[in-house]
Amino acid sequence: MDEAQIRVGRTSQILAFQKENIVLDILALSKALGCCLPLPCVSTCVKIEHGCKEAGLMWLTTDSNTRSQLMLATKCCRLRDYICKHASERGGQLRSRFIKLQQKYWFIGDIRGRGLLQGIEFISNPKAKSFDSDLGQAVSECAMTCGISCNIVSLSGMGGVFRLAPPVIVTAEEIEEGLKILDKTSSFV
Repeated sequence: MDEAQIRVGRTSQILAFQKENIVLDILALSKALGCCLPLPCVSTCVKIEHGCKEAGLMWLTTDSNTRSQLMLATKCCRLRDYICKHASERGGQLRSRFIKLQQKYWFIGDIRGRGLLQGIEFISNPKAKSFDSDLGQAVSECAMTCGISCNIVSLSGMGGVFRLAPPVIVTAEEIEEGLKILDKTSSFV
């Protein structure tokens, strides 16, 4: 499982896969794990660890103890500050406003995600619900001009889906401000 982009706590769980009751062989984390310091992490199960040792594979770093301590401190701070609960509450706020936008604009199709990792699908036909990457790109560019960065997947075959992932410390007021901008930009389409 690669949770590098998901970020610890963003989906209302410390790790997103926890909700699905998945037992992992390998877990890759990075980016926000080190509180703005580059801190990659690859964890594995005991069976794979033993297999790597038997094959003569080894991984070393001169600062592994420092990074481990930093990672543990980061996780404790996130738990202490109730980041998961906060992500759940702000994510609920985000989703409920997305639903209102969906009711207002025919070209907003599916809304999906958990916590502060959400996606809005843009469609070209309300009956067929077919993706509209061009429309999504137009809204994305307009939103950027108005002050909000929405990551739109504009690759061929990926559909017109906004990937919205505000910081896990986002406030209710900041979400409202961003959604007002998104509403304003959608009305231009």
